[in-house]
Amino acid sequence: MRSEQARRQREDTVARWALTERGAPRPDAPPAGDDGDTLVLLLLCCHPSLSPASQIALTLRAVGGLSTAEIARALLGSEQTVTRRITRAKQAIKDSGVPFALPAPAELEGRLNAVLRVLYLIFNEGYASTAGTALIRVGLAQEAIRLARTLYAARPDDSEVAALLALMLLIHARHRARTAPDGSLIPMAEQDRSLWDRDGIDEGIALVTAALPRGPIGPYQLQAAIAAVHDEAENPEATDWRQIAALYDVLLRLDDNPVVALNHAVAVSMVAGPLAGLELVQRLGGDARINADRRFHAVRGQLLEMAGDRTTALEAYRAASRVATNLQQQHYLNQQITRLQAPPGTAPHGQDLPDPG
Repeated sequence: MRSEQARRQREDTVARWALTERGAPRPDAPPAGDDGDTLVLLLLCCHPSLSPASQIALTLRAVGGLSTAEIARALLGSEQTVTRRITRAKQAIKDSGVPFALPAPAELEGRLNAVLRVLYLIFNEGYASTAGTALIRVGLAQEAIRLARTLYAARPDDSEVAALLALMLLIHARHRARTAPDGSLIPMAEQDRSLWDRDGIDEGIALVTAALPRGPIGPYQLQAAIAAVHDEAENPEATDWRQIAALYDVLLRLDDNPVVALNHAVAVSMVAGPLAGLELVQRLGGDARINADRRFHAVRGQLLEMAGDRTTALEAYRAASRVATNLQQQHYLNQQITRLQAPPGTAPHGQDLPDPG
C-alpha cells in the first residue's frame, strides 16, 4: 500500500511539474512520505541473508515502487527471473522472523552499509550500463538518486549517506555530455562541459564539503571528493590530477578494490607519465577480480598507446572489445582499434575512466 501511494504521489508530482515552467522541484527530489517507514523498508530489503542481486530487485520493487516489468528492463533480465528473485527474497525475510522495525543499534551500521552499497550499485547500472544498447539509463540513475535523497532525509547527520548522495549528483551531472546524439560514448576529456548540470554539481559539492569534517572519512566521501575535483575543472587541462591521485591513494587504504586501484593508476599516469601508470596496472594483471574486465584492458590499452607501444595497445583494445557487453562501449573500443590500425600520427582519444565500484 505504501508503495502504491508513493507511486501515485510521484505521478501527481510529475503532472504538477508539467504545468510549471519556473520554480519546479528537481525531478529527483524526494516525494512526500514517512521517511521512517522508508528507511525501515530499505533496511529490510538489504537484509544480510539476501544476495546483492535480490537486494537490488527487492529495493526497486518495495521502495522504488517499480513494477516487475520495469525492474526486468532496468536490470536487463526476464520478468520471470525478477519475479522468482523477489518472491524468494520476501520469503527469506519472512522466514528470518525479522520484525518490521529498525534493527538494534548494534546491527544498524552494518545494515546501513548494505543499503548504501545497493543504492550505489543501482546508480552505477544506470550511469554505466553493463549490457544492452544504451550507455546510460537515466531513469534508473534518477531512481537511485531519489532513494538516496530519501535516505539522506532520514539520516542527515550521517556523513557517508550525505557523501553517497553527493557522489551520485556529481557524476550524474555529466550525463548529458557523456553521449553523442547517436548514443555513442564521449570520453570525459572530450565532453562539452557547458552541458554539465551546474546546479547538481553545486549541490553535490556543498554536500561533500559539509560531510567531510563531520566524522571518520569513509569511501563514499573520498569518491565524492574525487568527483568534485573533476567537476570543478573548467577544462581537461585544469584537472588537478595530483589531488585526485592522492585521494585515490587514501581510498585504496580503506577499500582494497581493484577498480579503485585501476583509477589510481590512471591518475598516477596523468601526474608521472604513462609508464608509471602502466607499472601499477601490470600489478593488477594477477588479480582475478579485474584482469578479465573490459576496464582493465581498456585502461592498459590507453596507457600503452600513450607510451608509444601501438602494437600491444591494439591487442589490449581487442581484448577489451571481446569482453565488453554494452554495445556503445564495444563500439567505442572498436573505434580505437580501427584508429590504431591506421597509419601512425593519430592522437590517442581520451579514456572514459572507470568509476569506483
